[in-house]
Amino acid sequence: MSDTQHTPVTVLGLGAMGQALAATLVQGGRATTVWNRTPGKDAALVAAGADGAATVADAIGQHGPIIAVLLDHASVHATLDPVADQLSGRQVINLTSTAPEEARELATWAAAHDIDYLDGGIMAVPAMIGRPGASILYSGSAALFDEHRETLELLAAADYFGTDAGLASMYDFALLSNMYAMFTGFLHGAAMLRTSGVPAATFAERAVPWVTAMAQLIPEYARVIDSGDYTAPFQPLDFHKPAVDAIVRASRDAGVALDIIAPIKNLLDRQIADGHGRLAFERTVEELA
Repeated sequence: MSDTQHTPVTVLGLGAMGQALAATLVQGGRATTVWNRTPGKDAALVAAGADGAATVADAIGQHGPIIAVLLDHASVHATLDPVADQLSGRQVINLTSTAPEEARELATWAAAHDIDYLDGGIMAVPAMIGRPGASILYSGSAALFDEHRETLELLAAADYFGTDAGLASMYDFALLSNMYAMFTGFLHGAAMLRTSGVPAATFAERAVPWVTAMAQLIPEYARVIDSGDYTAPFQPLDFHKPAVDAIVRASRDAGVALDIIAPIKNLLDRQIADGHGRLAFERTVEELA
């Protein structure tokens, strides 16, 4: 790992996440240049010691890695395409939320312009940046990651997943799918209990330890999935069907929409109709994949 403490860093994009990243870099003693399409968002950062750039060309005129934290894949191209020639021989770290294939496309684009490219998935909200618990997942250029790891770890725990530029994004979205499924499950349960006069806060007191306990089963689920053997289930699909059917009935009776639970019922019903009822619940991954 190189000593990059005095290497300047450029941050393109000053939404909530870009501002958090730039502020953390400034606080960490890095010479930081910032740019945003909409003027004025850099005022607090400039007051804290960052250099504000009026244009992208001005921003990337500084030596050092360029961190893009933009709206989406299209905005990365809209921002970087016009200055691609100036970026030749430079290092770009894309922390914009891009899908895996979009990250791979950007890596191919970067290689065609002699740009060293690293893609990242941010596993944190802005307030977590620079604090314990935040992590950023990276894939793409190993040399870029190794050279600037010290700087990257100012922002969050930095984990590298290899040269496939889309793999960090795939991990990011896979983990987020867990999060959204968990939160929407809580929302469904809160909607059910609200019809009985139970506040969401009261439900949360029981939901947190319950979900935490159930999460301990994930490694065993993973073992079964990786083995590909679903013939010796702890609880087969047939076992889960009556419970899910009852949740559907209870939800319907309470007037709660079935948007969350109905797809789970459909996955179970389809597998059982195809003759897989005696196989493990973990077999559902094959239905999805």
